[in-house]
Amino acid sequence: MPTGVIQSTVLGIIQGLAEFLPISSSAHLILFPRYWHWTDPGLAFDVALHLGTLAAVVLYFWKDLLNLVTPVQRSTLINLIVATIPGAIAGFLLEHRAETVFRSSALIACALILLGLALWAADWFCAGEKTIADLGIGAAFGIGLAQSLALIPGVSRSGITITVALALGFRRSEAARFSFLMSVPIIAGAGILKFKEILLSPDKLALAAGFTSAAVAGLLAIWVLMRYVQHHRYTPFVLYRWALGAFVLLNLAKFQ
Repeated sequence: MPTGVIQSTVLGIIQGLAEFLPISSSAHLILFPRYWHWTDPGLAFDVALHLGTLAAVVLYFWKDLLNLVTPVQRSTLINLIVATIPGAIAGFLLEHRAETVFRSSALIACALILLGLALWAADWFCAGEKTIADLGIGAAFGIGLAQSLALIPGVSRSGITITVALALGFRRSEAARFSFLMSVPIIAGAGILKFKEILLSPDKLALAAGFTSAAVAGLLAIWVLMRYVQHHRYTPFVLYRWALGAFVLLNLAKFQ
């Protein structure tokens, strides 16, 4: 069993990478500790990790976020608000199920495989040349509805929103950009609501390690993905999802 700081750092790196790559951070944070029989670090640690990824996306897109308050970008801001509403409502109504029923290893594996198939199809057959400026309120709401499915670990918040954006004809890079901008209000809202858990936690060093590693890994993941999808498809992430899902299904006993 690794020490608290080491475990926190490892899980922070996993969270940072998987939150922004379309491979599902929640799936990895459930499956990895189960496979290695690590103890659950608790809600405070989960909040710290998400705040770390929030720091990463804000640092990378700070110019985009500041521009949202300008008249030119007002429509984008409205679309982001509209896209956030379905996920916020779903999170409030289904929080208990998300923390219990939806955490089945078999369900996670199936979600990894099926969403991988959807991402592959959207990437190969639907990706076009639309940009965020072409996004309407209806499409924004549709992407927001799809984001609600990310309550099921294995779906991936970035994976499902990128998939739907691609299906609507957006460029690969623009689909990723809107997905990342969408993550700001969702992650911030969840972090604010549960921030008291951090204040009450006695192990501030482990929380700091998780926050820092998640922020650094998240920043790296965003930087790599935004450059990669300029000229490449999402195929490597699809293959990874299929491989991980198949591995879990073939070794379910190890993930109990």
